[in-house]
Amino acid sequence: MELESERLQLKEITWEDIEDIHRLYSCPEVDEFNTMGIPDNIDKTEEMIRGMIDAQKGKGRKSFTWKIISKDSGQFIGTAGISLSGDRFMRGEIFYELFPSVWGKGYATETARTMVKAGFEIFRLHRVEAGVATENIRSIHVLEKCGMTREGTGRKILPIRGKWVDNYHYAIVEDDPRDY
Repeated sequence: MELESERLQLKEITWEDIEDIHRLYSCPEVDEFNTMGIPDNIDKTEEMIRGMIDAQKGKGRKSFTWKIISKDSGQFIGTAGISLSGDRFMRGEIFYELFPSVWGKGYATETARTMVKAGFEIFRLHRVEAGVATENIRSIHVLEKCGMTREGTGRKILPIRGKWVDNYHYAIVEDDPRDY
């Protein structure tokens, strides 16, 4: 499944993307609020994404992971994904991570809006959610620009570099106003 926006293409990741994904996951700025940690080598990155790629084969899929491609340059600029509840609650949780070289250009917001739109229009969800470390100001702004509402705080819920960090929970429901 592919998604598209004005400036971006979101294509499902493949094993051919391993080097780009490894570069992304190895970037300290990207890792600042990430719970996975920086992989020691490309083999660790392969282990990290194996489930994401294997999920593409299953029926009744509950997760999708895309590479984010700039239409202008054709460059890999990040990854994004959604995990579906697959039950009567009709929820999906989104994530995104982009190279620092493209931060501040609206790509994260465009990516998140594209996934919110897909959540409602393709996956027929009732609500789209996202979690964000309370100190991750950039990502908080992205979620709020997408029309998401902060619903609460998870205290010391994220394991980041050996310490427990608080997390804000954001969501948008199908009858909320949307700007995409």
